[in-house]
Amino acid sequence: MSLANKRMAILVDNYFEQAEFEEPLQFLKANGADVSVVSSSGLNLKAMQHAEPSEEFRADTILDKVNIEDFDALLLPGGAINADNLRMVPKAREWVSDFLGQGKLVAAICHAPWLLVSADEVEGRRLTSWPTLQDDIRNAGGEWIDQSVVVDNNLITSRKPDDIGDFTGAIKKWFKD
Repeated sequence: MSLANKRMAILVDNYFEQAEFEEPLQFLKANGADVSVVSSSGLNLKAMQHAEPSEEFRADTILDKVNIEDFDALLLPGGAINADNLRMVPKAREWVSDFLGQGKLVAAICHAPWLLVSADEVEGRRLTSWPTLQDDIRNAGGEWIDQSVVVDNNLITSRKPDDIGDFTGAIKKWFKD
């Protein structure tokens, strides 16, 4: 298997980390994936570059208008505000649980594992994240590991923008195995 013809959803809210959105999006498309940007709030989105507002983007659709059956994998970019907003969206939590429960890939970077914590999907799993989330992950029963990327069955997690190459490489490898 490869990324060719795989249907990938990138789920975001406003103020996501631009590099963690844009670089995986370009990678997935360059490797033949059919990618849809799914927003939990509205079609017009704003990115961040760390703590500074950045470019504007447009989602392809709204979370309430799509189904998990439409996708093979879910990618969750980070950004503290984005992740904090998404974790409060019931359908976003449901999506994470459904993707993981159905054996579909969930790939989360930086602050995005907050959504995994709020969806109660961390217990017994090994994962990484931005370092400030490690207490949340441990308190939710997960094992936090300080590595560029951690693969735990159908969950791939990564720490930060500097790790995007390892993150996208793990996604590609997951579909090849």
